[in-house]
Amino acid sequence: MSTFDLSTLELPIVQAPMAGGPSTPELAVAVCRAGGIGFLAAGYKRADAVRDEIRAVRAATSAPFGINLLVPTAEPAKPDGLRAYLRRIAPEAERQGAELGEPRFDDDDWAAKLEVLYEERPAVASFTFGCPDESVVNRLHGVGVAVWVTVTNVPEAHAAREAGADGLVVQGTEAGGHRGGFVEDGSDEGGIGLLALLRVTARATPLPLIATGGIMDGAALAAVLCAGASAAQIGTALMLSPEAATAEAQRALLAEPRPTRVTRAFSGRRRRRVEPVGGAGARAGQGAPGRGDRATDGSRGGRSYRAGRPGPPASRYQWRPTLSSHLSSWPAGTIVNRLIVRCPPT
Repeated sequence: MSTFDLSTLELPIVQAPMAGGPSTPELAVAVCRAGGIGFLAAGYKRADAVRDEIRAVRAATSAPFGINLLVPTAEPAKPDGLRAYLRRIAPEAERQGAELGEPRFDDDDWAAKLEVLYEERPAVASFTFGCPDESVVNRLHGVGVAVWVTVTNVPEAHAAREAGADGLVVQGTEAGGHRGGFVEDGSDEGGIGLLALLRVTARATPLPLIATGGIMDGAALAAVLCAGASAAQIGTALMLSPEAATAEAQRALLAEPRPTRVTRAFSGRRRRRVEPVGGAGARAGQGAPGRGDRATDGSRGGRSYRAGRPGPPASRYQWRPTLSSHLSSWPAGTIVNRLIVRCPPT
C-alpha cells in the first residue's frame, strides 16, 4: 500500500511534535492549513487521549498529518543508581521547593498507542528515542502509514533504514528538548551540528531527510534544504503561537536572552534547555542515570519542573534551541508562511 510522500507537500515544513504541553490539535491543523504537515505528540498521554486528538484534527481538516510516539526502552533504569541520583539532587529540590517522587517505570502505553495508529491510520507515524521493530514498520505500511525515525548520527540512520523507515528526522545538537537518538556512537556529549549531520547522513542513506534543530527563520530553512533535507521540522518557532499550549511561565522564559545547556537531568537523556538561575541545571545533571527512557521518572512524582506544573519558573528545566531570538507570537500559519517568504532561493 502506498504511503505519504514528502514531495506532495505544498510547503517543505513539518511541525515538530512537542510532547509534554505545546502540541495541540489546533497547532497541527494550523500548520496543515498553511501547507505543511502538522503533528500530534502522543508522548506522556494515554492511548484514548491520543485517539481523541486524532479525531479532533480529522474533524477540522482533510489534510495529511502525523503522530509521534516515544519508543520505550526494554527495561527500566537500575533502581540503586536512580535512588542514588535522587538523593544527590534532593538538596536542590528542597531549595527550589519541589518534591521528589518514588522511582517508577512505564512504557508510555506503547502497545495501546500502536493499536491506535493501526486503526486510525494517520499519514505518518514518527518515532523518537528508538527505532520500531521491522514487524511494527511492516504493519504500519500495511495500513498505508509512512514511518519516520528520529536520528542523531549515522549508525541510527542505518538502523532505521534496515527496519524499513520511509524517512529520517535528522536532529542536530541545536535542537531544544531531548535528543531523540538511540545509538551511542562515541561522539561528543553535545552532539553533532545539524548541517554537518545532514551531509553525512545524506551520503549514508538515500532516504528523505527532515531537518530539525534551531530552524527559526527563512535563511535557516534555505540552509537545510541546500544541505540535503527534503523538509524542515520546526518546533520552538511555533511555541509562542496562540495555537500552542505552551505554559505561560515557559512563554516568558523563552523571551529572555538566557544561555542553554545540554544535560541528562530530568530523564537521563540528553536534552537542551534554558540554564536555570544559579546553575541548578549543572548540579542536577551531574551523575544522572544513562539514556534509559524516563530513567528519572521518579523525580517527577511530586511537584514537577515540567512546563505547566507547579514550581517556580526559574527552577523548571525548560527546553529551548541554541537560537530563539527570532520567536514571535503570530498565529502558526503566519509563522510558517513567513519562513517561506523569507527563504532565499535554493
